[in-house]
Amino acid sequence: MITKRIIPCLDVRDGRVVKGVNFEGLNDVSSPIELADYYSRCGADELVFYDITASAEGRALFTEILKETASRVFIPLTVGGGINTLEDFDRVLKCGADKVSVNSGAIRNPDLIREAALRYGSQCVVLSADVKRVDGQFRVFARGGRDDTGMEAIAWIKRCVDLGAGEIVVNSIDTDGVKGGFDLEMLQAVCDVVKVPVIASGGAGKKEDFTELFRTIPGVDAGLAASIFHFGEVAIPDLKADLRKNGILVR
Repeated sequence: MITKRIIPCLDVRDGRVVKGVNFEGLNDVSSPIELADYYSRCGADELVFYDITASAEGRALFTEILKETASRVFIPLTVGGGINTLEDFDRVLKCGADKVSVNSGAIRNPDLIREAALRYGSQCVVLSADVKRVDGQFRVFARGGRDDTGMEAIAWIKRCVDLGAGEIVVNSIDTDGVKGGFDLEMLQAVCDVVKVPVIASGGAGKKEDFTELFRTIPGVDAGLAASIFHFGEVAIPDLKADLRKNGILVR
């Protein structure tokens, strides 16, 4: 059986890690370099690094911070923010990323996923889907959750997997930062239509939320969180020990 992964997320703005609620009200947390080093040493299975305003500001991702962060960690690193071309994939991978996360760039040009998968392999291409309920429908949002694309999310995610995305990060805007538990309904809907690894993001507030996630939806491969790790509310070694006690295989 495949072990479940625990993944801290570093949302970076202006060179600092920030965290908000429902993608709004961002507050300063720490240096991404120091946090990444800490998580690498304390048992995180992977790290996700998002330059969260790159797409909205129409600029390239901060590469100097990324290079230094990558040089300090010895676990897989997924990087996203302002990824619009194959050249962006190339630049980020050369900075030390293991996988590249694409969101708004794929919405503008879905063929970017196919082209990147052909050049770098599907294992390098991660679709990050920011999803929110609108009039009872799961809707895809772009530009860091700012723009409603009008696209139904489950069909969009399936299309991107068919194009070559090798992994999906499902970011629930409805539960982001609320700490009331993962969006199980949304995650189940995604797992029902894809066979690639699915990472749950948005809503973790306590250790028990991860146990509920993996028990309720065995198809979810990883749980991603930010504030509960950043602010010391849950320590990754304690979380993994709790999951093992509950019969969930972790690394």
